Amino acid sequence: MTGDLQRDGTKFCRSIFDTVRKMSADGLGVTRQGYSKGETEVLDYLKMIGQELRLEINTDLAGNVWMCLPGKNRDLPAFVAGSHADSVPQGGNYDGLAGITAALAVAWWMRRINYTPERDFMVLMMRCEESSFFGKAYVGSLALTGKLTLADTALKHRSLDMTLGECISACGFVPADMTTGRPLVDLSKIAAFVELHIEQGPTLDSSETERVGIVTGIRGNVRHKKVTCLGQTAHSGAVDKQYRHDAVMATADLIHRMDKHWDEWLARGEDLVFTVGVLKTSATAAISVIPGETTFTIDMRSLSVDTCERFHALLLEEAEAVAHERGVKFEFDRKIVTDAAKVDAALSARLEAAAKEAGVAVRRLASGAGHDAAVIGNSGVPAAMIFVANQNGSHNPYEAMKIEDFMKGVNVLWHTVRDYDAQP
Repeated sequence: MTGDLQRDGTKFCRSIFDTVRKMSADGLGVTRQGYSKGETEVLDYLKMIGQELRLEINTDLAGNVWMCLPGKNRDLPAFVAGSHADSVPQGGNYDGLAGITAALAVAWWMRRINYTPERDFMVLMMRCEESSFFGKAYVGSLALTGKLTLADTALKHRSLDMTLGECISACGFVPADMTTGRPLVDLSKIAAFVELHIEQGPTLDSSETERVGIVTGIRGNVRHKKVTCLGQTAHSGAVDKQYRHDAVMATADLIHRMDKHWDEWLARGEDLVFTVGVLKTSATAAISVIPGETTFTIDMRSLSVDTCERFHALLLEEAEAVAHERGVKFEFDRKIVTDAAKVDAALSARLEAAAKEAGVAVRRLASGAGHDAAVIGNSGVPAAMIFVANQNGSHNPYEAMKIEDFMKGVNVLWHTVRDYDAQP
């Protein structure tokens, strides 16, 4: 049977997006917390599609789901594609889900045209990639690759009186099984891993012709889930400036200093982004009170973790200087580090060749956000990424990926899988 995947697969993919959106709707956006009942229900629905496609389905000890369309030569390492099933709180529907849907669409297409690949084609659905709920990203892929620690599972939920480990246990998995330091699968049996993902910035959407991207690298990050500035609470009208220990002013001073340093580092060609995404005063804060405490987050990212580490060292130096000048104290929680990742050059070249064969114009660009592909690639598996244009950014309810752009990315993935063993 012949046909056109970009055209004929649209209904199949749109149905998945619409169904999962309804399953996880939360106000304007969607919420699929990692290791929650909602994430499990979505995975069960997607497994049902895998069953309809006659895929072999297995779940590893971390709850990641592997769905295999058998190839002709099952002794060869598999071609794996997929992404994560969870979302940020009240986020967009396509972050993560697009990569799973793309992999399922390729499997659907192979069944539709009665095509059997040379090697196994595997759809991988990973759990808990987002850090929003526990302050820890890539939980499923870190467990998969033997890099999750028991300390990670002790992290507290952002609003519930539960730890990550307790949420994992509630889903029927054992944290100790996920933190042995050993991979949960034989990584040598993966020939390639490709993750399709929405671009989380405006580059592709600003182009009229290049709506699909081939990723050149994935930024790593250094993070603090909680930094506390401790000053002294006092009456706002009774204490003159020279006697104040104002936590808000000190925090603003520190952030301003780091913002100026950021400009300087960019000017000399360093790849770096720096964000304070959460900033709070204490629960007792009031208009007539000099604030004695703030808490905030730190997120710095770069294609070079060395750059992050050096900027982090500068942050600590400036915090000490501000503390001395303003009579406050900064307390930093445990530093969370995620390595930057280089994509596999040969696999990326295959993606470009597949795009050319499919007649899809592509642009090469770096990924500012982290992804499961970085964890898997840093574990020795050849990994690469396809980006698809997306409107209105990401990690918000307004993700607006156009289905026609998505199908172009799916077509690139299909041609890569189809031609993988035809190329030297």
